[in-house]
Amino acid sequence: MNAYRVLVVDDEEDLCEILQFNLETEGYHVDVAYSAEEALKLDLTKYQLLLLDVMMGEMSGFKMARILRDNPKTAAIPVIFLTAKDTENDRLTGFNIGADDYISKPFSIREVQARVKAVLRRYARITEEVQEDVLLTYEGLTMNLGNKKVTVDGSEVQFTKKEFEMLRLFLEHKNRVFTRDEILSRVWTDDVVVLDRTIDVNITRLRKKIGIYGKNIVTRLGYGYIFES
Repeated sequence: MNAYRVLVVDDEEDLCEILQFNLETEGYHVDVAYSAEEALKLDLTKYQLLLLDVMMGEMSGFKMARILRDNPKTAAIPVIFLTAKDTENDRLTGFNIGADDYISKPFSIREVQARVKAVLRRYARITEEVQEDVLLTYEGLTMNLGNKKVTVDGSEVQFTKKEFEMLRLFLEHKNRVFTRDEILSRVWTDDVVVLDRTIDVNITRLRKKIGIYGKNIVTRLGYGYIFES
């Protein structure tokens, strides 16, 4: 399973529920908004994909997409337009705005799932290519996402892939509690069976490796773990 976050924006509540249910069965984290205005009140930077209806209330999907593209923080978020209109002009308008795909209603759920997967695959590849100089930091703790190196107060420390991904998860989402199940689904995506105890063991090793910053990884009894900044 993956941990991509998807936002469905459509004024048809039944359709939103259907898309949310079926995309969640694919392992995505899915939120819904019933208008462009409602969607724009959310923190859109946390989503890796928007499924955006074209014809909605006062603000159309096209107008919302233009707002996203004009904002540097949201300009790169992939957008798939959903619409009952299927004219060449509409498709050209969508792609000129920067749409990553265009799905005409009515559509099959399998088609949506396939197109979502294809767009996110491209997004992941592009993101990976531009991560070369991306650094995650907390005081003297630094992760380089490009060369996969971790330094603690200037000294490089060797990490396994799982330890690296766990630390990355914590530094990307400081002050958020993650349950063991969430950590498993985000870090152990390629394993069939992993015990909860595996998380605890890796947390212990992670704390030791990051030295004085180990105290920032706090156990929330009954909930999970959090990196407190």
